[in-house]
Amino acid sequence: MDSLETFVVESAIDSEQEFYRKIIEDNLASLKLAPAIGRIKVVLRPEDSLFQMAIILREVGTKVTTIDIADVEVKPIAGVVIISIKKEQYIPELLVKLWERYGKANISQPDRWTVAISTDKPIEEAAFIKEMLVADPRHRLHENLVDFAIRATPEGFRVRYHLYKGNRFLFVASEEAMKHEWIEEAGAMLDELIEGGKK
Repeated sequence: MDSLETFVVESAIDSEQEFYRKIIEDNLASLKLAPAIGRIKVVLRPEDSLFQMAIILREVGTKVTTIDIADVEVKPIAGVVIISIKKEQYIPELLVKLWERYGKANISQPDRWTVAISTDKPIEEAAFIKEMLVADPRHRLHENLVDFAIRATPEGFRVRYHLYKGNRFLFVASEEAMKHEWIEEAGAMLDELIEGGKK
């Protein structure tokens, strides 16, 4: 697992601290989130039925378009656009986007590295396909962070708040009604992590 710059788990109960630290480490590993997270702080307050998490993210990848992962060739007479894939990890996302736009009936995949699209406007569609957004790592990261936070939260803490903005992620959960002050405290935890990174 990539080492975190800061990894703090606070609780009034020592055994709980170690237990949740292990849960967090296990979920970071299983969701492969460690490379994206620079600093993390978790505070557990059993007396308030409160779980707070603040995360500062490392720089994650930029948006991926078709031209970043494949070559696009036009066969205008045949009415076909050929995509020759160079980075196979994006094939599932690419296919979903193509199916949405052209329908499965107009897409063929003669081999693992080639996708052919039948269209009556191959030149225009090739230009569109080259610039088509295939994957946005930040969107996927947001989903994974929420999943990670929920997995780390104590059982029964179903009242939740989260914020994902820029390189910051904040999560608060409780069994009780959410208090605004708890969200403010988690925001202060974020500020503390930011300041800690400047030292």
